[in-house]
This record gives sequence, structure tokens and C-alpha cells, in this order.
Amino acid sequence: MRIVFAGTPEFARVALEALDAAGIEIALVLTQPDRPAGRGMKLQASPVKAHALTRGWPVAQPRSLRLDGRYPEDAALAREALVAARADAMVVAAYGLILPQWVLDLMAGPGEGAPAGTRALGCLNIHASLLPRWRGAAPIHRAIEAGDAETGVTIMQMDAGLDTGDMLLAESLAIGAEESTGQLHDRLASMGGRLIVQALRQAETGPLPRTPQPADGVTYAHKIEKAEARIDWTQDAATLARRVRAFDPFPGAVAELDGQPLKIWAAQARPAAGDTGPALGTVLRADAEGVVIAAGGGSLLVATQLQRAGGKRLAAADFLRGAPLAAGTVLA
Repeated sequence: MRIVFAGTPEFARVALEALDAAGIEIALVLTQPDRPAGRGMKLQASPVKAHALTRGWPVAQPRSLRLDGRYPEDAALAREALVAARADAMVVAAYGLILPQWVLDLMAGPGEGAPAGTRALGCLNIHASLLPRWRGAAPIHRAIEAGDAETGVTIMQMDAGLDTGDMLLAESLAIGAEESTGQLHDRLASMGGRLIVQALRQAETGPLPRTPQPADGVTYAHKIEKAEARIDWTQDAATLARRVRAFDPFPGAVAELDGQPLKIWAAQARPAAGDTGPALGTVLRADAEGVVIAAGGGSLLVATQLQRAGGKRLAAADFLRGAPLAAGTVLA
């Protein structure tokens, strides 16, 4: 089996490594262009590119795949590379570029420009949700934010729509009560790597069964924006606790203390206090067990891991030793 792999972040790198370990030949790697990152804003390779370079695989980093778009020269070079790869399939995982119809047609074959002698399995996507729930860019974050009890990975045959293709394989797992996006990401990445290897192995012996996605139950996982980090104390504590977990590690859940950002990285909800007298965002108690804050509906949010500007993530006890929070302090 010979494939093209298209992916960019750590989620994709895990899948790429699993494919390599399974003995699947990587003919070409597509990944996003290097981006500035870190304090010095130096250009950094994506996790997928970094891994590909250690293995000596050819790498292409087109800014676009649209032949009629802003960077047609990039798309044309990518097309040449795809034709030359003579791959049986393209595996896509969190690539970050939409595949135009010419890519789908090329990999599906036969057709004008299709690589001769391929199995023509088309483009297979590793998607971190149980489709059709949470199509889109941020399925892991949105599943936690919504309070879903379970999620999973779907291996999908890609079409021209946004995560609308037929399902080939799917597996579910329970979301832990205190699980963050970062923790769930790692479990789903491992599952995705295992399932895509399974799908390709099955495809070697015969056609994969394809199940159209149902029309019911479609939801969209819109991209996470930095503006969503701001804590809205009018929301109840259960909602806020889910958002804290959903936005770990990015973009974090941010309150404001004395005009400076205060990030809350771990928190638990407590039932309504009965007395809704304290202003929303008011610190009611701060000790080694956590910082108890008044939230919407009379509920209480207990922050157990915090970080002030320029500092590190700290458990509540350690945080309070360096930055005491008096009862009555109001967080904006």
C-alpha cells in the first residue's frame, strides 16, 4: 500500500507514525507552510513536517490547492507531486486546507491525469468525532463544551462537502468527567492512527463498506476563536467548568483581576448556593482546596488550577501563596 499523507498538527503526526509503523509506504507528505511561533516568532515546521523530515519523505507545503485561486503556482506544483507519487490513496488528518474537486478526482481515478496502476481508494479522512455530530474544525473542543458523554473517531471517504462523506469505520469512547481537550486529543489521536491502519488493511482485501451519514444529528464544530476564552460569569458553573476543560490547552479560560488576565485551567462546579447575593465573579473563599467564585444561577465555580500573567500554571494552594485572593475580590 502506497499513500499520500496530508496533515499538519500533532493529531496528524500520530496517525502518520502509526501508518509508518504498520509498513505502509509514504510516497508524499502534504502539510501547511512553516509558521512563526514562540517568543522569537521564528518559522517552525509543523509536527507532521518535522516527522517526515526525520524519515526522509518528500514534503510539499502548498499555500493553496486551488488551481484558480490566489496561489495557482503552488497548486500546480502540488498536482505534479501528487501525480508523480502514484499513490493508492490519500490519507487526510487535520490538514487545514480544503481539498478541491481536482484532488478528489485525481486520487479516486480513473480519469484525466489519474496516476496509472493505483488502487484508486480516493481520499480517506480521520475525523475526531462520531459523524455526523461535530463536523468541522474543532470537534474535540465542542464535544467537551457541549457536555457530550462520548465521542470517537470516524474514518470517512471524502467528498466535496465539509465532512459529509460516507463513513467507512467508526469507534466510540467515553469522555472522562474531568477530561480536558488536551487529554482527549491524545486518546483520539491514538485511536485515529489505529483505525486508519485498519481501514487500509481491509481495503487491501476488498472494498470497504460505505455507510452514508444520516441526515439527523448534524452539528458543526466551528473553529475556536481567542475571543471565546473570556469567562462570562453570568453562565452557570457547570457550563463554565466544561468550557475550562474544552479550552485547555487553547485558548484557555480567562478572567480579569486588577486589569490583568487570570487564566483558570481546572475547575469544578458546585450546586446553587441558594443565596444569589454576591455579585457574579466574586471570590467567596480562597484556600488550598480552590478559589470559590460566584457564577450564574447562584452556582459556584471552584477554580483548582490558575495562572496569572507571566506566571506558570499552579495548583490553587501554590498560586495563593504567591498571589493571595481575598474574599470579596471581584473577577471581571
